[in-house]
Amino acid sequence: MTAEESPVEGRIVLTTEDSVATITLDRPGKLNAMSPEMVAELARLLAKIDSDRDIRAVIVTGSGGRAFSVGADINAWSALEPLDMWRNWIRDGHRVLERLAQLRQPTIAAINGYAFGGGLELALATDIRIAADLATFALPETKIGTLPGWAGTKRLPEAIGEARAKQMIFSGGCIDAATAERWGLLNEVVALEALMDRCRSLASEIAANAPVSVQLAKAIISGGEGAPEAFAGALAAGTQDGREGIAAFREKRSPRFTGQ
Repeated sequence: MTAEESPVEGRIVLTTEDSVATITLDRPGKLNAMSPEMVAELARLLAKIDSDRDIRAVIVTGSGGRAFSVGADINAWSALEPLDMWRNWIRDGHRVLERLAQLRQPTIAAINGYAFGGGLELALATDIRIAADLATFALPETKIGTLPGWAGTKRLPEAIGEARAKQMIFSGGCIDAATAERWGLLNEVVALEALMDRCRSLASEIAANAPVSVQLAKAIISGGEGAPEAFAGALAAGTQDGREGIAAFREKRSPRFTGQ
């Protein structure tokens, strides 16, 4: 196993073992609330994972026994002026969570406790969500005079349907793990002590399969931006006509296409 600590007071840790990477939000004293520095560090780690062909699956979790993440650090963003919040904090969060959602490798959220606000939005950006039986979930932003800022208003309805998403967002109330599983927010619920073993087992099962097939399947299912064009372009470039077109360009002549 290898481990890499974030330069930001070790608050995000990346470990890799047997083709599985684990990203841990490591700020248990603040219930793994995410600071701007942690958001930037998460972006760096995701870029590192995306470029590593040896990594075939990714687990995202929080440290300590109480929280996955309670979301954005309110002390960090509440000090910002509205335009700065829009220009930086919200846009940066959107970019990072979209990078997570579009990661080549399948991702699993191991939700070990509270998943509130940006923490729930982080979990929603993963492909598979498995939670401890005592985990709770909320988008409580309306209780403090704001609203979900990191695509929760988009991804939550996609996961559980518009009516239930409205209930959660309008009320700001919590739901428990059993309800979250019944509503389709979670794939599985397990005991806390079994959570990481279950997530590692599933990640290992995924990692044992053909990685290109798994990653293409993810791209098709997720319908990521540009996926159809990427697949079509790759197919066309691999045909005889595709190779002929490149050869003709290099040789400065007209191509001789055959439809093959």
